[in-house]
Amino acid sequence: MAIQISSELLEGSILALLKEQDLYGYALTKKVQAVLDVSESTVYPVLRRLTKDDYLKTYDEPFQGRNRRYYQITEAGKFRLAIIQDEWKDYREKIDGVLGDHD
Repeated sequence: MAIQISSELLEGSILALLKEQDLYGYALTKKVQAVLDVSESTVYPVLRRLTKDDYLKTYDEPFQGRNRRYYQITEAGKFRLAIIQDEWKDYREKIDGVLGDHD
């Protein structure tokens, strides 16, 4: 059974990876896929939306005769990531509280 991945979880995963280092689209997609069961066709629209919302910016670097588009987190993206992480922490604490009630 596949678990539905929320857009916020996917956004948070992408932002967290990009907080560590800038990545080009394919490499970023592979790193996301190592953690979440998503397709390339799912990741790229999220990257476009995050860029449109100024959470990411892009730049191109030449590689073997073509350009690779790299994604870089912005200050607004770091702030958004902190919000997502806080919400995740609150969620985990609530789950832990519920699970702790049954001991």
